[in-house]
Amino acid sequence: MDLHLTPDVAAFQAVLARLSSEDWARIDSASQTAAAKAAEAAPHWDFEMPAKAVDAVLGAGVSDEVRRGLIASWALQLPDRVAAMALPAEVLALYPYWIEQLAAFLTKAEGDYVFDHWAKDVRFTLGLSVPAAKSQVIDLSSPVGPGQIIKHVRDGWGFGPLFRYLAAGAKREPWLEVHTESRWLRGFNEDGWNEAWATAAELCRTRPELAGMIGSSWFYDPPLTEISPRLAHLRLNPLKGGAFMVHQGPGEIHTERAGTASASRKALIDSGDYTARSWLMVWPRKELIAWADSRKMGEAG
Repeated sequence: MDLHLTPDVAAFQAVLARLSSEDWARIDSASQTAAAKAAEAAPHWDFEMPAKAVDAVLGAGVSDEVRRGLIASWALQLPDRVAAMALPAEVLALYPYWIEQLAAFLTKAEGDYVFDHWAKDVRFTLGLSVPAAKSQVIDLSSPVGPGQIIKHVRDGWGFGPLFRYLAAGAKREPWLEVHTESRWLRGFNEDGWNEAWATAAELCRTRPELAGMIGSSWFYDPPLTEISPRLAHLRLNPLKGGAFMVHQGPGEIHTERAGTASASRKALIDSGDYTARSWLMVWPRKELIAWADSRKMGEAG
């Protein structure tokens, strides 16, 4: 698939054209080392680690214009990176949309480069994350260590995940991990999430080393089935397809995110009637691929 779409190439080149000669020299000298350091950091459980590694290479006081310029330069190299990755057709078909969105975002260059956006753009343009659907990306190498499973058991949430973890191969690595892209939410619905899970299954099918798929979020919290029924599919569909859930606990970031998009959830949180908790969704490869096959049969029928 030819990812060199002329309008997007022009947009990335325009971002580079805005740079001063000093900023361009900084990007040119740091690009290869930064890309290598980001790739080394990619398997860390913190998906922001590659971006932090890039910042360390760029040095103190780096401007958002330099960051945008580096992303634009990596975006121009992305088609060659993708061509070497042997990705399934389901992933390749999503690239034109994602490249178009990134080009539009960089062209606007409005305000600060929010770190979450910067972190996701570093991963995307270096091929460390790939498109899963229109609102989700998939990291290609994430860990699932025993610590979270053991904590789940010790905190009294049950032994089920421990048995499932052992059956899935225990320390087998790596896992795919899904992230929501808050800038482009048109696919944040049941169909979009099912597409993301199906894309993950195709990646697992083509990469035998992958253990399966994970996701970590407050929206896997069981009480949301009644509090926010429209979000119930986020938890229930993976469970019906063979996934299991691991309790991670409450936290300020989960409280903030759970209350941001819903006045009714925020009211429950403020009154103390609901505590947002994060859960780790773990979908082993065998069950994930079987779910995807069943979904294909249902669509064909």
